[in-house]
Amino acid sequence: MQEKRVKKIYLSGPIMDEREGIAREWREVAKQLLGGGFQLLDPMRRKFVDRQVDSANEIVEFDLQDVRDADIVLVNYSKPSIGTSMEVFYAAHDLGRFVVAFSALEFKDCSPWMARYCTKILPSLEMAAEYIVRHFSD
Repeated sequence: MQEKRVKKIYLSGPIMDEREGIAREWREVAKQLLGGGFQLLDPMRRKFVDRQVDSANEIVEFDLQDVRDADIVLVNYSKPSIGTSMEVFYAAHDLGRFVVAFSALEFKDCSPWMARYCTKILPSLEMAAEYIVRHFSD
């Protein structure tokens, strides 16, 4: 009998220049909402420091490895973020992953690139989590 594989979700969203605790806060809520049925890949689990030249390549490569390992990418699109945008493009364009974002931004305020490469953009984290559970739970 084949063992059921738990789907993995990468938690993408602004980290660099984010106010203290904000980058962790939404990820902790996502873990509460989705942790029971999915494995969550949280880039905050690593202890790298932004803007240190000796860790920049590691930060990017570890994050890209998480995107490669993920079945789904959950995106906090609360503000423009170069790293988040790069992860979204890589996941959707290069890997064909399903990208679910949540954003309080109105469609007219969204980057055309984010609108194009996020499979679905919903108004809240809770709605994004419900969407994932509805469409990806076994």
